[in-house]
Amino acid sequence: MHSAGRPEWLIREDASQPVLLALYLRQMLGLRTPEELPSLRGVASVQTTRPDEEQALLERQWREYWAMTVEPQAHPSAVPLELVDDFATLLALPSTGAAELRRAVAPFSTEAVAYARDAHAAYVARESGHHTGAASYRAYASVIAEHERRVGRRAHSFELNVQVLPLAQRGLWWIGSLTIAVTDGLRRDVAAFDAAIHPIIAELA
Repeated sequence: MHSAGRPEWLIREDASQPVLLALYLRQMLGLRTPEELPSLRGVASVQTTRPDEEQALLERQWREYWAMTVEPQAHPSAVPLELVDDFATLLALPSTGAAELRRAVAPFSTEAVAYARDAHAAYVARESGHHTGAASYRAYASVIAEHERRVGRRAHSFELNVQVLPLAQRGLWWIGSLTIAVTDGLRRDVAAFDAAIHPIIAELA
């Protein structure tokens, strides 16, 4: 929301293909980080038997890739990024320091890209079928208005990114300094989503 002479807030909602791809690869690689974030619904998690040192290295490289994917401006790469073959434009990794991750994800390119595109398309279809962008804006605006009534002042200026994801466990999680993940089912439940998002708005505004 932008209005002269008063605080501004901006909420961006999406089911980003790069984010979906990263989570799919996380499961295909049998990674557990971040432990608090549930797995994708309907995607089997792979059990691995890698040596602990190799597993730790992949998890570290994936976490760095995840941070750059979720909030690229806050986590720029120290070296140039290079697109990974067969992942279209959905996966770019640092030119150095990610060789193990690059090799590990290569076998999953076709299915990972297909999953990310299909899951994103499903989100877009649900959005067009359930509410327009204006209705989505009003949903957040009503929560902010309620927060303003509770605290007796205008909301501070803030930005928030909302990733609506098909996660196996219903809930809401911080996945970046200005980014949350929310399950698609919770997002469509108006009353439950209002209750879940209110503490987030209160923290930011």
